[in-house]
Amino acid sequence: MNRYPAWKYAIILIALVVGALYALPNFFGESPAVQVSVAKSSLKLDDATLGRVQDALKAADITADAVTLDGTSIKARFASTDVQLKAKDAIQKALNPEGAEGSYVVALNLLSRSPAWLTALHASPMYLGLDLRGGVHFMLQVDMQAALSKRAESLAGDIRTTLREKNVRHSGINRNGQTIEIRFKDAATAEAARRIIQDQFAELSTVETADGTEVKMVASIQPVAARKVQEQAIKQNITTLHNRINELGVAEPVIQQQGLDRIVVQLPGVQDTAKAKDILGRTATLEIRMVDEGTEARAAEQGTGAVPFGSERYLERSGAPVIVKKQVILTGDNLTDAQPGFDQQTQEAAVHLTLDAKGARIFRDVTRESIGKRMAILLFEKGKGEVVTAPVIRSEIGGGRVQISGRMNTVEAADTALLLRAGSLAAPMEIIEERTIGPSLGAENIAKGFHSVTWGFCAVAVFMCVYYMLFGMISSISLAFNLLLLVAVLSMLQATLTLPGMAAMALVLGMAIDANVLINERVREELRSGASPQAAIHAGYDRAWATIIDSNVTTLIAGLALLAFGSGPVRGFAVVHCLGILTSMFSGVFFSRGVVNLWYGRQKKLKSVSIGTVWRPDSGNQVTTN
Repeated sequence: MNRYPAWKYAIILIALVVGALYALPNFFGESPAVQVSVAKSSLKLDDATLGRVQDALKAADITADAVTLDGTSIKARFASTDVQLKAKDAIQKALNPEGAEGSYVVALNLLSRSPAWLTALHASPMYLGLDLRGGVHFMLQVDMQAALSKRAESLAGDIRTTLREKNVRHSGINRNGQTIEIRFKDAATAEAARRIIQDQFAELSTVETADGTEVKMVASIQPVAARKVQEQAIKQNITTLHNRINELGVAEPVIQQQGLDRIVVQLPGVQDTAKAKDILGRTATLEIRMVDEGTEARAAEQGTGAVPFGSERYLERSGAPVIVKKQVILTGDNLTDAQPGFDQQTQEAAVHLTLDAKGARIFRDVTRESIGKRMAILLFEKGKGEVVTAPVIRSEIGGGRVQISGRMNTVEAADTALLLRAGSLAAPMEIIEERTIGPSLGAENIAKGFHSVTWGFCAVAVFMCVYYMLFGMISSISLAFNLLLLVAVLSMLQATLTLPGMAAMALVLGMAIDANVLINERVREELRSGASPQAAIHAGYDRAWATIIDSNVTTLIAGLALLAFGSGPVRGFAVVHCLGILTSMFSGVFFSRGVVNLWYGRQKKLKSVSIGTVWRPDSGNQVTTN
């Protein structure tokens, strides 16, 4: 009646072994480390680079616990954060000497102390969230109106090119906010242009009105297309942020959309928060345009006239104004690489750009047709444009290689190259919320969370052992097994454990024991009714199962609702909560019954069970139990 077949005990044993193996890495802690990765795709880390790192540490009289070449990075472990900071400076100077190109990214990191044999089994510790590990939290607001304006500007250029190819003459094309205004001399030409726009630009809707002797056509982005532009802007910004953070060498970043126009960035373990804020907060995008060299433009540069129609006014780094045409020839989307370097003629810091095939072809054609004219290279940051350089085109430039130079130091050149290499943002962003949590506060949170779980477990275990005796002890063992399984599952899923997650873990302990309380009380009821001990155990587990399922399923539904609609800390709580319910059903019923069957199931003439005092409700007399 109360015996498990061998295969069920095999399942319990496998779950116990696997749970222990994958939960074990969480108990070894983390060691401060310095991580080295390449900043150029043309470079590779090899044994020679590893030797340079080791020599740099030796020259600085710094002892490392281990220096290893791990795939695409070199990782050096140290005993303390003080040694870690000194090591970073030494390695930085050795790999990226002053005045040389930043070929390597040297970043601070934290690495697990798990032994190699556990790592070989792909057993890794849980990721620790910002509140447990320390780091920085940013909330970024995406300027969706700027994304729509940028799309409208791009469409204006495409319409201008298309009408020229179709030989449809117009009196001017101008972007006004998020709309495009096109002027024609007569209605017939406007009608021809309208058919072309409807055929090739389905995302635009047009309205024609009479404007004096001319016809003005206003093209605007349709609502469905506008929503698509905004969704793509969020996705591209998230991708760009991922690329930038990878360049910084940050481990386990959290980058996710929140709401319609906000992005949350969490960088656990980051100690150089000022650098992270600077890189994330900047919105460097590149544009190449032609300089307007007409008479009106010259007057506007000198401040004696207005900026001509179809042009804009920007400043060089020296403060001198430059009038450039609105038509964009190339953007940062045409870049395949950007590296800091030096101008071979002036030895000034510069950024060397490599264009893709399309960009190289356009750049070659433009420079061939514009010899003797000036071309401006603009860099936009936080919505403000600046002319980095505006050289005169002396000859056709092929090969897809462009250089940006002019009044920038080596640090600015390295940062600009990083931003351009990571990709341009589809829309500007602004940091509207920032929180920094120090490593000491994170360690304090870990200690408090660990103590809350430990003391909660001990309190529950003591109560169960006193009140239910041996059955209470078995319930406590199953509770420990549940905690082991929960930690193992979170580790296998590489979930991020936060402080709310630890609170959920403590709550799960109290909820998990509820199943055993139901079972134990049901066994007591069967004993009060006069059932034999073996029959009482069997009926207790079988009849309590329906109640346990009902209570856990309803709680699981609430947890799934938190997981689906919550964000941030709420989701961290919900993940642990839902997984804890599933593991508690396995440990509280399947595992505990296996232990009870192992202890009592082999006794054919069982006279009593150790489940505490069982009182008869009718007479007040107690049933004798062990």
